[in-house]
Amino acid sequence: MWTTYDRWGPTEAFGIICSAASNSVYDGKLAFLPALEDVLVWDVKKGQMLSMWHETGHRAEVTCIVQSPSKDTFAVGYVDGSIRLWNSGNNSSTIVFNGHKKAVTAMCFDSSGTRLASGSQDTDIIIWDVVAETGLFRLRGHRDQITSMKFVQAKSLEGTSTSSNAYDQSLMFLVTCSKDTFVKLWDLSTRHCVQSVVAHRSEVWTLDLNPTEDVLLTGGGEGEVKAWKIDHDALRSGVEETAPGQLTKMLCPMSALPIASKHRVSQIAYHPTSPFLAIQSHDKSIDIFRIRTEEEIRKKQARREKRAKEKKGQKPAVGEEVEMDAGKEDKDIQLVDLYTPYLIIRTNGKIRSFNFVANDTGSKGIFIALSTNAVEVHSIPNPSKSKELPESTRMYSLDLPGHRTDIRSVSLSNDEQLLATASNGLLKIWNVKSMQCIRTFECGHAVCCTFLPGDRHVIVGTKSGDILLFDIAASSLLETVKAHSATVWSIDVRPDIGGLVSGSADKDVKFWDIEEKVNEDLSNRKVCSLVHTRTLKMSDEVLAVKYSPNMRFLAVALLDATVKIFYQDTLKFFLSLYGHKLPVLSLDISSDSKLIITSSSDKNVKIWGMDFGDCHKSIFAHDDSIMKVSFIPRTHHFISVSKDRWVKHWDADKFDLIQKFDGHHGEIWALAVGRSGMMAVTGSHDKSIRYWENTGEAMIPWEEKEVYRQKEEDAQLAEEMNREDRPIGSGVEGADAIDSTERTEATAVQKHTAESLMASEKIVEAIELADKEMESVREYNVALEKIPESQRAQVGPPPRNPTLVALDITPEAYVLQTVEKVHSAALYDALLALPFSQVVRMFFYMDIWASKGTATTLTSNMLSYLLRIHSSQIVATRSLKPLLLSLRAHLRLALSRQKAQIGYNLAALKFLKRQEEDARTAEFYERGERQQWTEDEVQKMKEKMQNGEGKKRKRVGIKT
Repeated sequence: MWTTYDRWGPTEAFGIICSAASNSVYDGKLAFLPALEDVLVWDVKKGQMLSMWHETGHRAEVTCIVQSPSKDTFAVGYVDGSIRLWNSGNNSSTIVFNGHKKAVTAMCFDSSGTRLASGSQDTDIIIWDVVAETGLFRLRGHRDQITSMKFVQAKSLEGTSTSSNAYDQSLMFLVTCSKDTFVKLWDLSTRHCVQSVVAHRSEVWTLDLNPTEDVLLTGGGEGEVKAWKIDHDALRSGVEETAPGQLTKMLCPMSALPIASKHRVSQIAYHPTSPFLAIQSHDKSIDIFRIRTEEEIRKKQARREKRAKEKKGQKPAVGEEVEMDAGKEDKDIQLVDLYTPYLIIRTNGKIRSFNFVANDTGSKGIFIALSTNAVEVHSIPNPSKSKELPESTRMYSLDLPGHRTDIRSVSLSNDEQLLATASNGLLKIWNVKSMQCIRTFECGHAVCCTFLPGDRHVIVGTKSGDILLFDIAASSLLETVKAHSATVWSIDVRPDIGGLVSGSADKDVKFWDIEEKVNEDLSNRKVCSLVHTRTLKMSDEVLAVKYSPNMRFLAVALLDATVKIFYQDTLKFFLSLYGHKLPVLSLDISSDSKLIITSSSDKNVKIWGMDFGDCHKSIFAHDDSIMKVSFIPRTHHFISVSKDRWVKHWDADKFDLIQKFDGHHGEIWALAVGRSGMMAVTGSHDKSIRYWENTGEAMIPWEEKEVYRQKEEDAQLAEEMNREDRPIGSGVEGADAIDSTERTEATAVQKHTAESLMASEKIVEAIELADKEMESVREYNVALEKIPESQRAQVGPPPRNPTLVALDITPEAYVLQTVEKVHSAALYDALLALPFSQVVRMFFYMDIWASKGTATTLTSNMLSYLLRIHSSQIVATRSLKPLLLSLRAHLRLALSRQKAQIGYNLAALKFLKRQEEDARTAEFYERGERQQWTEDEVQKMKEKMQNGEGKKRKRVGIKT
């Protein structure tokens, strides 16, 4: 009989403001920040988190975020290659795209927001149709990770303004850059690369277009910014041969923009409305350039010419050259004259990304996301004629709800109401229920921390050897004790709550009593204090100390990979536990003081008996160093965390793995289990804090293992179906380069996932069920014809399938329902996995759908896709001809009906639009004859007519 256990599961994750794996987006009021696998929406001014975009069961980390021109739609790319479109209005994921094999690194929307381009570490570019919810095509040509991309529209011949009608919507191009040093221009109508240029000597990390889309700036890894002129005449005419062996150049090099730094240019961005350009080439600063007007440039050139003429008078020998240079500068606008350094914005941490913002007051600003789990908003002063250098000021910052560095220690209070987390420089106290940070203390490089009895004080051990005592209620540091001369690795409170013990790298174990003393600085108020009582000298550095719950023993873990156990009262030696090959990093003793567990850098957990020191079991528990182990109170179950990012739940009596969780995205350094045994808290290198709770639901370990094994098999199967002959991308081991000449430049978008494989299986099952049902009906009808008519009433119909009876639908309707349930983005991949025998049966059901006029659009899309991928087999199968002819006739009839209906509805809508415009125009002139219009009323009426707003009218039903 299988043993049942209580199921544990992740409940909450907090402490994250902005993770460093992705860029951030700011719309002037709300910030959309990556938080590992989630996206958080913050009101930066108020410092409030408004919502969280979380997909249940999806653990991949966010790597890229872009906002659509429609403002409410955001595309979020993940490390597993998937893309989700989120609606900020209802905080839900509307569309899921799966096409990339590696992390998504760059994305952009076109001007209408109907097409999305994405680039990845797999070197591919995919164009997605947002409306049809499908991938249009895949572009291949780059040989390394895609770093940035922008859509380019060719300007029409009629005008050169920046309005939308000045661009030719049919001529759409895409410019991309990559770590392979190339910048490529793609023609999306012909689906091929029309120009490739070697932009820089090293990786190209960023690019951006100016608002008029005629200048392209690129930034390289060597700290150089280059400008390229986009020839819109060449974009309209296409690739032509200008001279023997020479083709039209659409990207023409201009010059380099000098910047002070020689570091990597990480990001370039133009302000959407103001004449500013931002370039990030330092870790902690952004250079802001002001874009001069043509008049300012001409004045500067005139001053330069004047100085040249004065110089000519002094040195007549070189006068002609100076005059020629001045005349040339007067004709051409140099890049150095166009962009002038304006100011430098400096931040408190390393910059991950930035966005320009414009406030309602008219002042400019820039939003900066830092790699240190914080964001800042700085102001950009407007240009003035004063000679004083402009300075930016930090308007808002968001840094309190998180740590700047990885969390090294966590501790729960005895009543499980408060949580203490410590990192390098900060100690934070959190409310467990609300997950809000209620106190923040500055400390040194914290290594360990714990609550003192009463839960009103927290004690912290630092890397410098100090022990810091903090008062939570008073928000103050009470005492700094020079306890050790080296790192304090471990602190444990005595079970009788009268003192504590500390272990350090200086080979000392020191014992402290907790006493109250009068503090003269605090109006003679009694405060908590530590008094050193005795010291235990060890032979090696102390890594962990732990009291037994029965107060009899003290366990000390040393750097020599052994654990020494002493009597607590006399400090006499009792046992030595040896067997680990590397140092023991953590240990814990069960509530009944019968078992002790140790974890080590050798990836093993050992379970020992406290009576004789015998090793009950040695378990290879993790794939990396095990940083912390802790018993669940009143049980022999324990939890272990490791640098391999897994949290595991074990049974120390049966030596079985009960459950394992993979929530964190970085090494897990800290673990704390509550006294109730119902919750645990972990802290990680990814700066997140996660709760794990006992749900009380019964579970069986072998069932969990079976579910996990099935998931792994599905993932391996999907990976095998997507596998290519060689590794791709610079992020993959063994992938030095890719010969792009061997691959087709434009291909279809296909990627098998566990979801698509499961959908394919469901479709096959639905077809088989429907076939059996229809076959039984056919056999019944054949048998009925052989029986005389007088006896037919006595023969009942065959029993129907219980599924069809429960749903009360026909077999062909059941197949259609199954197909419609498949997500549109995964439908084509599911159809691709169907065997050809099932494809033939699918044609049969599609013919029935077309004859009834149901799901005409879906049927047409499925038919075109199946004909394209199975063309050879379909041509070789002559028996399919009658079925396909019938399907063609029925589908043509259904499509013609749908076309007529759409045309009729469109004509009716145009009629209603004209009728409404005529009514508005008549109202305008009739009122103008009766009374005079004010300027405000005229302006409001114009805006109303332009926006298509007017009187509310009754809903009209249109029938064909």
